[in-house]
Order: sequence, then structure tokens, then C-alpha cells
Amino acid sequence: MNLELKDKVALVTGSTAGIGLAIVEALASEGAEVIVNGRSKERVDAAIAAVRRKQPDAKLRGAAIDLGTSEGASALLQSIPRVDILVNNLGIFEAKPLEAISDAEWMRFFDVNVMSGVRLSRHYLQGMRETNWGRIVFISSESGIQIPVEMVHYGVTKTAQIALSRGIAESLSGTGITSNCVLPGPTRTEGVEDFLKGLATQQGVDQATVEREFFKSARPSSLLQRFAEPSEVAALVAFVCSPKSSGINGTALRVDGGVVRAIP
Repeated sequence: MNLELKDKVALVTGSTAGIGLAIVEALASEGAEVIVNGRSKERVDAAIAAVRRKQPDAKLRGAAIDLGTSEGASALLQSIPRVDILVNNLGIFEAKPLEAISDAEWMRFFDVNVMSGVRLSRHYLQGMRETNWGRIVFISSESGIQIPVEMVHYGVTKTAQIALSRGIAESLSGTGITSNCVLPGPTRTEGVEDFLKGLATQQGVDQATVEREFFKSARPSSLLQRFAEPSEVAALVAFVCSPKSSGINGTALRVDGGVVRAIP
């Protein structure tokens, strides 16, 4: 399917690895010009090189800026004032008991996971309104529906993204701009790989054993019964970013492997 993204300019935040990098690859393969974002130039350059090894003609730019701060957001917006597509993928997570999460950590999670999307959406909406076309996508999580007891602060920020995305969509009634959330389930990202390796080392078993036990005890409702690949998430995101998704607005789309036990 031709997603009609040729020459659209897309910014994917936090896109040097995992789901973000897979989204870059998916959008670039459809002809979009994609801005790759990360905190260090080395990581951004490495991500761009990785995509170009698969897609030599990919149209890519780098933006090595920490978007978890207002200063970083301001710097990015000055250098890249307009985009057609904004994918708010930047996010952090950490397993920690609720009683051990400090005020400072709560605020850090909100700054990175929520406020980064607020700041960028607020700015880029202006240009989208001028052309009456645009796509804003938040990469939330099934954790926004089923708050994980091992990282409540992360889950709360993912719920906030769902509400934020819907609120933006409400303000776009009757326009050619859409705002949606995509909710991945457990996905094989760089952070998850490190988590699995650490547990495997601690328990003296292989990673496959750790993965099976994770879905047996922590995510038993998963129908997939494995970690999704980032490309599986990216395929949905690319469609939501396309003109063909014009009828989808203000909604939360799950690509969670069936882990959420709900019909709607």
C-alpha cells in the first residue's frame, strides 16, 4: 500500500533505537523526510547510518537535542520550525516501588514523557493549521490502561498522554489534522533487552527462560506471549501518520499483543 507520505516532513522524538528507530525506518521507506532525534550526536549519527544501510536513498536529518527539558525543546523548535508529522515517542521508564518514588522523580517522568509532547505539539500545531494538514501521534502504552504496580509513575504518564492526545484532537474538529495515541504492549526495545539480560544473569538462566516467565507471571493476559518487535508497532504508526488514516482521530489504538482484556 502506498501511504502517500512522499516529501512529508516527520519528526520522531527519541528515535535512535527501539520503537522510535523502527518508526523512522517505516516512514522513510514511504518517502517521508524524517528527523532522527536523540540526546547525543553519536547516537543520532549511528541511527541514521543504520537506516541508510537498509535504505540508501532515505531522506534523513539529525537533531541531537535533549527534549526532556524546556530549553532543549526551544532549541529544536528554533532549528526545525515546521513539520507535517510529529511522533512523540520520547519516553523513560524505571521499575521502582511507589513508596520509593520521590517528587523529583515524578517531575522528571512528567517532563520527559508528557511535557516534551506538550511543548512540541503546541508549537507545530500552528504550522499544521496554516496548511490544514498534519499528524500528531503519541506513543503511549498499554500501561496507560493497566497501570503496572512496579512502575506507577510511568503508567500515570502514559495515561496522561492518552488524555493529552484526545484533548488536542478535540481542538482540531473539522480540520485536516489528527491527533492519536498508539499503545504498544511489551516490546523488544533496547531497554527491555538490557532488563532481560540483567534478570537472566541474576537468575543464572537464559533470556528465553526469563521471557517465558515474564509472560507467565507478569503479563499472563498476553495473547502474543512474546515481546512484539518494534517494526510491528511501527507499521501501525506509519499508517496513522498517513493521509489514508484521515478517519482516525482522537483515539487510542492498541498494538499490545492482546494483553489488555477488553473488547473496545
